[in-house]
Amino acid sequence: MRNPSRVLRAPSETKHDSSFIQPLLLKNTKSNPFSLHQPRVHDIRRPHHHQTTAGDATSVTTVPTATSSLTTTLWFIGNLGVFRGGNNILVICDTYTPAGEPIPTNKRYKAAQIFSDSKVADEVPWFGIEQEYTLLQQNVKWPLGWHVGAYPGPQGPYYCGVGADKSWGRDISDAHYKACLYAGINISGTNGGVMPGQWEFQVGPSVGIEAGDHIWCARYLLERITEQAGVVLTLDPKPIESDWNGAGCHTNYSTKSMREEGGFEVIKKAILNLSLRHKDHISAYGEGNERRLTGKHETAGINTFSWGVANHGCSIRVGRDTEMIFYDFFIF
Repeated sequence: MRNPSRVLRAPSETKHDSSFIQPLLLKNTKSNPFSLHQPRVHDIRRPHHHQTTAGDATSVTTVPTATSSLTTTLWFIGNLGVFRGGNNILVICDTYTPAGEPIPTNKRYKAAQIFSDSKVADEVPWFGIEQEYTLLQQNVKWPLGWHVGAYPGPQGPYYCGVGADKSWGRDISDAHYKACLYAGINISGTNGGVMPGQWEFQVGPSVGIEAGDHIWCARYLLERITEQAGVVLTLDPKPIESDWNGAGCHTNYSTKSMREEGGFEVIKKAILNLSLRHKDHISAYGEGNERRLTGKHETAGINTFSWGVANHGCSIRVGRDTEMIFYDFFIF
């Protein structure tokens, strides 16, 4: 029977089903059923996809027979028992054509080559990824907790806020955090966003390509949580126009050289290199960022590269402590 205390009633009277969340929140994340025998990649039979289609015309692949199927390479293994119980597992894989070529959307292939290079591996690159997202009411695609077609009070009290008039969707955020811990994802934090109905979670510090694998799996689990709750998840950079913060994915980054004495000079050299290819990097960061990166709402303008210390309005932000001790990390 549903526990009425777990059913969120936002001011808009929009309800989402959070009855599944209570047992998830109570789950002992230390009792991972894989603690005695963690499956390994080579223990799992490689799947074959006999017919696949994708919305992007550049990545549509149709395979008519089982003799010419797409193949996959398995990578991250986590625990999916949080949803299904038992020894169900979560696997991430990248996909190749029958000829063995990575499909156009397989960005992991080149990333793995870069991270496996000895020069890169020796620097032990650390990543801490901060994924912002927005929860929407299912039928109207308006933020959770907002009156349909109307706006709440101005931004200010919602960031890391508490209380039924400031925080809408905490049960989903907490359930997602628990699910990630149970799955073995290196999640390290969560908080309410600047815009009400917006949340954030952090993955890392992780070394190399593990950061990408874990953030992708964490996003998948968040999709599963919101699906069961009857809430729509969006990673759109600017889901609500006007005077509201967008949703980004900030990356904290450092290398071994940056973390050692004199590392601040290494950081400044890396920032210079980033500035020289700003447009190339922006073009690879996804669609819609021109609506978010306007120079307002804690962003830099999309066409202008900048960096600063403790400045949220820059392309690259260096922490105050990093400047003081002359080594550590930076955020972009």
